[in-house]
Amino acid sequence: MEPMNTGDKTALASVEPKRSIKQILMSYFYWTYPRGCFHYDVMVTLILLFVFITPHLWNYGDKASSSAGLLHPIELTGDGNHGIIVTVQSADVNVPAGASDAVVKKALRAAILPVTGDAVVVERWVTVQDAQGNLTWKIWAHR
Repeated sequence: MEPMNTGDKTALASVEPKRSIKQILMSYFYWTYPRGCFHYDVMVTLILLFVFITPHLWNYGDKASSSAGLLHPIELTGDGNHGIIVTVQSADVNVPAGASDAVVKKALRAAILPVTGDAVVVERWVTVQDAQGNLTWKIWAHR
C-alpha cells in the first residue's frame, strides 16, 4: 500500500465544498434537510419561537369581548327578501336619550352583532311593545 498523498484528488473529492449563506437559506426555505440533522432542528426551533413569541409582540385583534352579553333572547325572522328582521329588548341596546340616527344605528348594530356577525348593515328600525308590554327594537338589516 502506498502512503496517501495530501495532494491526492480522490481524498479531496470526499470533502464537501463550503456552501454559501444564500444556499443554506434557500435550503431552509425549501425544507431540504432530513429529519434529525442540525439544520432541521434549527428550522423547527425558529417556527416554535415564532408561534410562542409573536402573540406577545403583535396585536392579532383576538381579544375577548368586553361586553357581558345580552340579557334577553333575540328573535330573528326573514323579511321575505334577502334581509332579516331582528327583535331586541330595549334593555340590551345601549342608546342614550336624544341620540342622533347615526348613534342609534351604531348601537343597534353593536347589539345584534353577536347573532348576525360583522357583515351586517342596519337599514331601519322602530320601537314597539312586545306581548308582555316590554319595549323592544325591531331592526331591519341585511348582509
